Amino acid sequence: MKKTLLLLSLSTLSLSVALISCESNTKKVENANVKVEDAKEELKDAKAELNAEYPTFKSEAEMKIIANETKIAELRAVLNKPGKLPLDPMRKKRIDELEEKNAQLKSRLYGYENERTDWIAFKNEFNHDMNEMGEAFKNIGQNNVK
Repeated sequence: MKKTLLLLSLSTLSLSVALISCESNTKKVENANVKVEDAKEELKDAKAELNAEYPTFKSEAEMKIIANETKIAELRAVLNKPGKLPLDPMRKKRIDELEEKNAQLKSRLYGYENERTDWIAFKNEFNHDMNEMGEAFKNIGQNNVK
């Protein structure tokens, strides 16, 4: 009798603990729906921020790219000017590299509209590359051979 009573009380206790600790399916679904709604709201906020900032960034970057194209055209004009000593092959190669890098920046700028990856990382990397281009234009006339 004691064994039966002990067994019955233990099974009742374990069953009650199991029922209390289990969460109902409807509660799980409600929690999942709340998480989904929060994620949608965060995505909506991120898109709104991007939509507000990207057009300004794009127009500024386009102006810088056009300015780079103008500088490259001026360097090419100096390169092909008759009566002057032509630039050495190393500088000509640098001009070609700058033109290629400028085209890549332009492609990345317009490609971002389709990709829509991490905005902060894209903006920082793009600005870094544009600053490198500016430094390269400053150093194009210097002879770095040591």
